Amino acid sequence: MGTTLITGAYGQVGQELVPILTRRLGREKVVLADIASPPERFRDYPNHRLDVTDRATLEKVISEHGVDHIFHLAAILSASGEKNPARAFMTNAIGTHNILEAARELSVKKVMIPSTIGVFSRETPRRNVPVNTIMKPRTMYGITKVTGEMLGNYYFQKFGLDVRGVRFPGLISYSAPPGGGTTDYSVEMFHYAVRKEKYACYIDRNTVLPMMYMPDAMKAMMALFDADINRLRFHSDYNISAFSFSPLQLEEVIRKRVPGFTVTYAPDYRQEIASEWPETIDSSDAARDWGFRAEYDLDSMVDDMLMNLTKKER
Repeated sequence: MGTTLITGAYGQVGQELVPILTRRLGREKVVLADIASPPERFRDYPNHRLDVTDRATLEKVISEHGVDHIFHLAAILSASGEKNPARAFMTNAIGTHNILEAARELSVKKVMIPSTIGVFSRETPRRNVPVNTIMKPRTMYGITKVTGEMLGNYYFQKFGLDVRGVRFPGLISYSAPPGGGTTDYSVEMFHYAVRKEKYACYIDRNTVLPMMYMPDAMKAMMALFDADINRLRFHSDYNISAFSFSPLQLEEVIRKRVPGFTVTYAPDYRQEIASEWPETIDSSDAARDWGFRAEYDLDSMVDDMLMNLTKKER
């Protein structure tokens, strides 16, 4: 594995991925790019302020470092995207096209582009959703992520560019703050519980959504990156998920460990987004093709989140 560029490196997923790639490659081979300034712990990496809609600068960074692989994480998430859909379109659609074109022209070997359950819609089956299904998303995030999946598959079929991606469910992490997604309530709830504060949830208490703990998400992405291409029946659109729960179910599991923790419910515009998404998705193709398996269930995830957030609060 050669020099690797991470776009959106300082987001929730990027901050988890950087240490993993560092252990594989060493700091000098992990190039970080983001529109934000680097956190203190990342300042001794090769890093660039980069807007992925700026094609010329993107190509300069790839050429300067002799980039072999790209993890394209730069994106405007679902809730933030509805506040500024024009920006979401430019970043998610035009930015992804720029990544693929630059990778093709500059002979990048492999591009990883995560997708999302946001590609699904009310027409999608509610349970056990397969990889190939009806997708009519009504958010700019979902629309641009479907576009990204199709572009990735197109660049593989048309140009032989090795593009791979998983559809992430809601991701839960203690390492970095949430980044504007609809499922961020699940992370916020833990922070309030550890501080012994009441939490006001913006999603209806009974809305069930697919979720995953970040360590499993990182293992999945790296497993797909390492997989033999000849075993892959899909490329940019593998389903993965670990468990599903509603806000009320999460509240109850947390309260068993944090007695007295309470949550109120006042659904806002994000409830309409969440209502479009299925309750469970079928990850069997990922398991068959490249050995996907989630290790954390709901209870073990809650235990680990509370333990690590409690340490951070001290």
